[in-house]
Amino acid sequence: MPELPEVETVMRGLRERLEGRVIRRAAAHRPDLRWKLPEGFARQLTGARVRGFRRRGKYILMRLDGGRSVLLHLGMSGRIVLRRADQAEPAGLHEHLVLETDDGWRVGFVDPRRFGAADLVATGEEDTHRLLAGLGPEPLEPGFDAATLSAALAGKRTPIKAALLDQGVVAGLGNIYVCEALFRARISPRRLAASVAGRRAERLVPAIRSTLTEAIAAGGSSLRDYVQPDGELGYFQHAWKVYGREGERCERCPGPPDCAGIRRIVQSGRSTFYCPRTQR
Repeated sequence: MPELPEVETVMRGLRERLEGRVIRRAAAHRPDLRWKLPEGFARQLTGARVRGFRRRGKYILMRLDGGRSVLLHLGMSGRIVLRRADQAEPAGLHEHLVLETDDGWRVGFVDPRRFGAADLVATGEEDTHRLLAGLGPEPLEPGFDAATLSAALAGKRTPIKAALLDQGVVAGLGNIYVCEALFRARISPRRLAASVAGRRAERLVPAIRSTLTEAIAAGGSSLRDYVQPDGELGYFQHAWKVYGREGERCERCPGPPDCAGIRRIVQSGRSTFYCPRTQR
């Protein structure tokens, strides 16, 4: 599933081409994705002007005139394809939503597994939408600090890896970037979340920020289905320090045969990669 850096990259690509433009045509090729689309979804978008964009966790909000916002979630395999309308290929089997702008750009929402979502919400009520209401703080905003994270982790008896994947603790993090941030902070993914409060949280917060910031600058990580809206790959996968590198040396250790190298374990059904020697 695309995580915060990938969603942020997609949102920025949409903002560059759509902000200020009028949606000349909208089409929904099926009545539902993960959930049923709003009644008259395409009709309500046609003729609307795009006023701006916002990302909340792993969700994109496209704000329209008239006080409405389109909520988009890419799901497991969803992606946005952004092309000039006169150069776009015919809609494929899995392209479920299409928008065309008054200046000739075409946006397609492709989602083979249909785990993505689209909805309409009043702009002033975005944060009370059922998919957004329970989200924790944004990790790149000033309100996310060691004290905030410590409070969210207090009393939690789950491993810190699982706690950080809880979108109610912090919004937007997923498996890749939690593994990478914990490595940078030298914190074991096995450590109980409650024990990370305090000084460890003071290391973890900047590690989360730097990991996400660098990933956004690289256009995210291209893994499985994800590409940027213009079709370019993300490149942060080339900077992974531990994720997907089982048995290799980490940047702090000599590696095999002098140490076991990066280890892979399974936590809550998800692969976790870390350095047992330096992450405590």
